[in-house]
Amino acid sequence: MRLGYSTNSIGDIPLLEALPILQGLGYSSLAITLDHHVLNPFGGSLPAELARWQAALAASGMACVIETGSRHLLDPLRKHEPTLVSAHRAERLRRVDFLTRAIDVAQALDAACVSLWAGVVGDSADEEVVWQRLTDSLAPVLDHAVARGVAIGFEPEPGMFIDTLDRYRLLLDRLGRPESLKLTLDIGHMECMGERPAMDVLRPWIGSIVDVHVDDMLASRHEHLPLGTGEVDFAEILPLLAAGGYAGGIHVELPRQSHRWRETAAQSAAFLSRLAAGRRE
Repeated sequence: MRLGYSTNSIGDIPLLEALPILQGLGYSSLAITLDHHVLNPFGGSLPAELARWQAALAASGMACVIETGSRHLLDPLRKHEPTLVSAHRAERLRRVDFLTRAIDVAQALDAACVSLWAGVVGDSADEEVVWQRLTDSLAPVLDHAVARGVAIGFEPEPGMFIDTLDRYRLLLDRLGRPESLKLTLDIGHMECMGERPAMDVLRPWIGSIVDVHVDDMLASRHEHLPLGTGEVDFAEILPLLAAGGYAGGIHVELPRQSHRWRETAAQSAAFLSRLAAGRRE
């Protein structure tokens, strides 16, 4: 597995300048959240920016994944909106357009996957209607991903329509289990949603994982905490991932620590290195 860090957890520095710092701390993978200031797929300077990122990733020996969870890229007033389950079709199509553009960025950067989620249900529609919105919206995204040779990692997110691994399984069943739809695993989310025992819940999904987010968390509380300060048993989960053959990035995702990102990155690298060596705190 590759030690990784998330761009949404880096503050107060141009992101490309952060890459050699992360490399020096032992990181070799980057989860890049597309945003106004980061590879904006709607921006006129995208081709030049892609070239700079290609060079910077190569120089630092970084692999990458593309994340699509920017808070206000599509709407300056509504966090994460519109989504794949928004009430109005025109809004869902805006999200689909963004995701297909993200796939093109991923192809250009040779990213391991594009990570996405369903979205929060903002109206009183019946569940079956919401399922139809989601599956209809995902269809062209998956088609585009297949055409571009890019994997899609779907992330169960607390508070959203798909919030657990069990709900993710239902989605796969409704879509006919497409080969291109994989799993983005957030270890903290499992703790938040009470998906226990973690080993038993996670084991069937090991072969489907294309992206891992690493954060600590408390049960029933969706707050990304520094590693070692919550209830996640990393010493149990990370060896399971390794034994199952997962070789991608384990991306530290602590956006509320972005103001102290260098310290957080160093502490997280040390924490995960101790686990890799078989030592607990």
